[in-house]
Amino acid sequence: MTSVAIAFARNPMTIAYSANDLQLISGGRVILGLGTQVKAHLERRFSMKWSKPAARMREYVQAVRAIWDCWESGTPLQFNGEFYQHTLMMPIFSPGANPHGSPAIYLAGVGPLMTEVAVEVGDGYFVHPFHTQKSFAELSKPALIRGLEKSARSREAFTVSAQLIVAIGEDEESLQKVLSSARSQIAFYASTPAYAPVLEVHGWQDLQPRLQAMSREGKWLEMAGLIDNEMERATDTSCDTL
Repeated sequence: MTSVAIAFARNPMTIAYSANDLQLISGGRVILGLGTQVKAHLERRFSMKWSKPAARMREYVQAVRAIWDCWESGTPLQFNGEFYQHTLMMPIFSPGANPHGSPAIYLAGVGPLMTEVAVEVGDGYFVHPFHTQKSFAELSKPALIRGLEKSARSREAFTVSAQLIVAIGEDEESLQKVLSSARSQIAFYASTPAYAPVLEVHGWQDLQPRLQAMSREGKWLEMAGLIDNEMERATDTSCDTL
């Protein structure tokens, strides 16, 4: 499982080859997890274009599946989308049909549009580690239900996997050390505007701009100090059922 490979830092053809190879050497045990990353990182860390992330992700998955289908069936590759065009596949560059079939694709998302896309074109949905039971119930779950209705899929045909931030210690000293690390991870996510809706459902919306300002000043260690016990308790339970 890749957890999430950053899709937009790679093109669909690159991902299709890599996932196909992993599926082959693992005996068919691959789950290809894809995520978008946020605008600043796509543009400034990866030097890639950013636009219409939900629509782009939908097309991205469709392109990967079209490439896999070309290898599986031998039909000409003709994918022409708004963001991606793949129209050339010579026999020498085709690995052919994978004896284990194509990998499952899980999409990660926080916002409602991306969550709906995960249901429309994916096999599963990764609930972002920066979530609470309340945020899942109010943000993710309704979007998942809408996606199931739009795609006319049954709940049994789709997997929801909740990712968690876990802190475990053998004694109090080691526990406090990993808790500090967990608070830093929560603070990092909470500083990102894209994840602000999770804070908003708890009335913590004022925290995001404060953390963002600190991140811009490079105060990464100090940011963890703003994550209090109430936030820890809110994030120590997984999502409810769908």
